[in-house]
Amino acid sequence: MGTKTPVNKKTTEKIPDNQKVQTIFDLQSSEWYLNRELTWLEFNKRVLHEGQDPRNPLLERVFFLAVVGSNLDEFFMKRIGGLKQQVGASVKSLSIDGRLPQEQIDDCHKIVREVLDQQLALENDLQRLLSRKGIKIKKYKDLSKDNKETIDEYFRNEIYPLLTPQGMDPAHPFPFISNLSINLLVSVRYPDSDHSFLNRIKIPTSSDLPRFIQIGKEHVYILLEDLVGNNLQLLLPGMEIETCETFRVTRNAITERHEEQANDLLLMIESALRDRKFAEIVRLEVGQGMLELHKGKLAAELGVDEEKDVYEVDGILGLRDLFQIASIDRSDLHFAQHHPVDNPELLGDDPNIFHTIREHGDIFLQHPYESFDTSVERFLREASTDPKVLAIKMTLYRTAKDSRIIQYLIDAAQNGKQVAVVVELMARFDESANIRWAGFLEEAGIHVTYGVVGLKTHSKLIFVIRKDYNGLRRYTHIGTGNYHAGTARGYADLGLITCNPEIGADLTELFNYLTSGYTPMRRYTKLLPSPKMLKKALLNKIDREIEHHKKGNSGLIQFKTNALVDKELVEALYQASQAGVHVDLIVRDSCRLRPGIKGLSENIRIISLVGRFLEHTRIFYFQNNGNEEYYIGSADLMKRNLESRVEVCTPISSPRHKALLRELLDLQLANIRNVWEMQSDGTYNQLRTDNGKDDICIHQQLIARAEKRAAAGRLALAKKRSKKKLPNRFNPKKMAK
Repeated sequence: MGTKTPVNKKTTEKIPDNQKVQTIFDLQSSEWYLNRELTWLEFNKRVLHEGQDPRNPLLERVFFLAVVGSNLDEFFMKRIGGLKQQVGASVKSLSIDGRLPQEQIDDCHKIVREVLDQQLALENDLQRLLSRKGIKIKKYKDLSKDNKETIDEYFRNEIYPLLTPQGMDPAHPFPFISNLSINLLVSVRYPDSDHSFLNRIKIPTSSDLPRFIQIGKEHVYILLEDLVGNNLQLLLPGMEIETCETFRVTRNAITERHEEQANDLLLMIESALRDRKFAEIVRLEVGQGMLELHKGKLAAELGVDEEKDVYEVDGILGLRDLFQIASIDRSDLHFAQHHPVDNPELLGDDPNIFHTIREHGDIFLQHPYESFDTSVERFLREASTDPKVLAIKMTLYRTAKDSRIIQYLIDAAQNGKQVAVVVELMARFDESANIRWAGFLEEAGIHVTYGVVGLKTHSKLIFVIRKDYNGLRRYTHIGTGNYHAGTARGYADLGLITCNPEIGADLTELFNYLTSGYTPMRRYTKLLPSPKMLKKALLNKIDREIEHHKKGNSGLIQFKTNALVDKELVEALYQASQAGVHVDLIVRDSCRLRPGIKGLSENIRIISLVGRFLEHTRIFYFQNNGNEEYYIGSADLMKRNLESRVEVCTPISSPRHKALLRELLDLQLANIRNVWEMQSDGTYNQLRTDNGKDDICIHQQLIARAEKRAAAGRLALAKKRSKKKLPNRFNPKKMAK
């Protein structure tokens, strides 16, 4: 799915040298490219399948269902919202796959409705299974008399004071409906009147008021809106309640201004956030059975197309709130608890991490299998207090609500170190948090900048300058994931801590670019930053692989990325396949390339991994005639990442670390349990074992590998300690000398 009916653009010509007929493909033809939005929806189907898969623990299946709901919310806010803006602006240009904006919206709506049907079936199935395990989501009408009395008292004391009924009549204009809020549309009338009045009641939300209200100490829950809907007489005393219906709106999140025209970036972002609050509505969800009259009135007042933009939901509105149920503490219904291990290269008796980094040269990190706290956070924590550290520079795209990273930066400034932080204010849906963090940092005396005008700073970098025994030395961390302790437990990411002088020199140039904004004459010897170098380098390396293959050397390209959308890179990979180079692609979600087309992409295999952890790593491998090259970094293979963002990819040079990357790629490419293989039409087939037996989850395999490395590291450390404790006369090495 994701490609239109092909229009054949192939031609044939005879090659004089061997008289064979070679098929020539017009790579500018739209038929060879899949639609970005539709392939993303295919990814969401794969996530939904994890919720449908009985091999996963029950509350983890609920988690995947919540992820699907959250993903669809974001899809409407970002992708449908952007397409609707194009329609509103009368954009007539076709997408790379040959669709007008409205055609893309219409095709997306068809797929979304298919997903919603599967979603509802799964929701009903999971509620039934949860009930068998003692976790019940009940309707108010099905509660016992005692439970009703208990929950009604809770309503009077904790919820009733927060509610504000808003009338809709000539004296009360239609109220503002906030994004993703749950609302009741209540029709009432006076007892002796036939005239009905409509009221809107917004269901309050806060960290102290969950969507699912627990009744007593058992795992029995009722939806907050169901509780409110059954206590309306308190809100509207003396009125007769005719109907009580639920609805929810999704607003466009694409409200960014032209940064180049803004005199103050901070003010521009704050203004854009206000705009987003009042942005155009792109979806209206209504509860099952809403009266057609009321549905039409809501659609008209909210300015949405009743036929295309209204979704009737026979289930829970806002499934993202099921994260609350998924987090219930029942170990028997979750994956076996995972405790990240310490990176074996960071084990040792020397308490100073900088001595350890110098000893190893490079330290390679694999999250969430290895601890974020004892590696990345430790690196910054020790830098903030080490008297020999003179300066710390860092990029900040997203971080946790209670981030220790922020505190370490503030500690560093208070300890007299120079601290500079590049905060990306336009990190989608984290703008408010980043504005707040920027304020905290500035109050602590930290130099805060917002990157380069016109470019998002998406790179993940920590840069430490230390006065070592032999002069200044630069220590760095370069990662594929955000500096966020929460996602570091659930996202699969990689990182490199190094004191490589060439990488340090490159980062000096990069941070000077980020803080000054000046681009001329900046040269990099190791790193591949975007927007200037990365895309060009990847294209050149693909061409080099083609040349190696033409000379009789087997070519191999392997990429692991979240998305493959950039048309030029897709073209280059097609050309590599046509030349005979084998291409393995591990692409998590959106992918324009069509594999398995004879003469075009028969040498390309594309798989997607979906499982316990969110795949977030970016790896780029080139066989390079035996001189293998591995890169990791922050960039996905999308036009925006390669041309409109500051991204950084770093080479992995150490043989032992290359071996770890080879192990990772080989395991994932050979795995069965979590693998979906892409077909040439954009659909995916889930791989199955020949004998019908379950394969081991890829993430469980990687957990086991990390634990094995950690155990070997602890054993080596214990042996080292025991040798130190031996008297010289009993030490075999000393005796030999």
